[in-house]
Amino acid sequence: MTTVEAPESHLRENPFEIAREQLRRVAEIFDIDQRLVNVLQECKKAVVVSVPVTMDDGTIHAFEGYRVTHNIARGPSKGGIRYHPDVTLDEVKALSMWMTWKCALMNIPFGGAKGGVVCNPKRLSRGELERMTRRYTTEIINEIGPEKDIPAPDVGTDPTVMAWIFDTYSMNKGHSVLGVVTGKPLNVGGSLGRLEATARGSLYCIQEAVRKKEMRLADARVAVQGFGNVGSFLAKFLAEEGSTVIAISDSSTGLHNPKGIDVAAALAHKQETGSLAGLRGADEISNEELLLLDCDVLAPCALEQVITSENAAQVKAQIVCEGANGPVTPTADEILDDKGVLVLPDILANAGGVVVSYFEWVQGLQEYFWKEPEVNSKLRDIVTRAFNETWRLYEERQTSMRSAAYGVAVGRVAEATVTRGLYP
Repeated sequence: MTTVEAPESHLRENPFEIAREQLRRVAEIFDIDQRLVNVLQECKKAVVVSVPVTMDDGTIHAFEGYRVTHNIARGPSKGGIRYHPDVTLDEVKALSMWMTWKCALMNIPFGGAKGGVVCNPKRLSRGELERMTRRYTTEIINEIGPEKDIPAPDVGTDPTVMAWIFDTYSMNKGHSVLGVVTGKPLNVGGSLGRLEATARGSLYCIQEAVRKKEMRLADARVAVQGFGNVGSFLAKFLAEEGSTVIAISDSSTGLHNPKGIDVAAALAHKQETGSLAGLRGADEISNEELLLLDCDVLAPCALEQVITSENAAQVKAQIVCEGANGPVTPTADEILDDKGVLVLPDILANAGGVVVSYFEWVQGLQEYFWKEPEVNSKLRDIVTRAFNETWRLYEERQTSMRSAAYGVAVGRVAEATVTRGLYP
């Protein structure tokens, strides 16, 4: 048996320390009691599991998996499962904390959680991926449940993976448990609108931000880094709104055309070939170059810490929309703020996914499903309300949008913590 260990991470700074520092800064700005900070800066529970899997060649590999719950003061914990070679326990802890703030900012009754397995899903066969998912689910089965902790898709996972988790959990319980996981395929209890929800939430935030800055979305030049679930749908939605999408990228290839890229053709090319490489009508650039293009809206929708102290000063966008979790480091945040760049923080800009996951969970518990226009209308209401609450605090306190969003979110979790008290 061989054990697959985490390779050297792409992360330049410890994400959990970043998350804790963000909390401490918000506590200072909004006068949150240090005793509450002492509670909120720690994760409630972190589980590390070994996931042995029989590979197609007969060998056995033991992958490392995690499931972390940050906080359950406002309800059961909620958060995605990430399959990526660079997953670390501290990254999962940070993501679980950000999920707590995200759910609180959206004012939905969840706390934050996150999970992950150290692997490269692109190098696993479908059979290996399924066996790994089912074993990982079995290892964490006592940690998850519709009233306890509800997983969802994240980087490297999709509705198929969620179906395997749903089935594994249900087989162990002896009956179908629709509410155990969200992001499922429609034919096993998924929700209409869930696949596009994160990108749609980002679109609603960009629309509000453009309106506040008295710009026109139809005139905007947009660069989108990442062409997975979030980036591809966001590029599609922005193009449909009349924006000129001047650049897109996936993990291997960036494409740039100042006159605009045919996003529909890019989606078809990616579907057919598995990559953006070779798409006609655009010049190839690196992911790093994409971030520094002259544009109105920049949407980093891939991984964390892509805008740092080293490149933030060269960012030319007026609005940065964090489609990914943590793509802007705290130092870069300060640089962008000094430059007058409006950063739409991740806990606001990419919360559409967890909002529709909440809808899916509710529908699963009721076993009554909604039509897609109803889902999208409810999503717009919640995201727009959260944006306006954040904007109001942003203007009142003359702070950044990130601090304002955290101020709303942390305040709600702190209030719930005080109301419930400490047991015993």
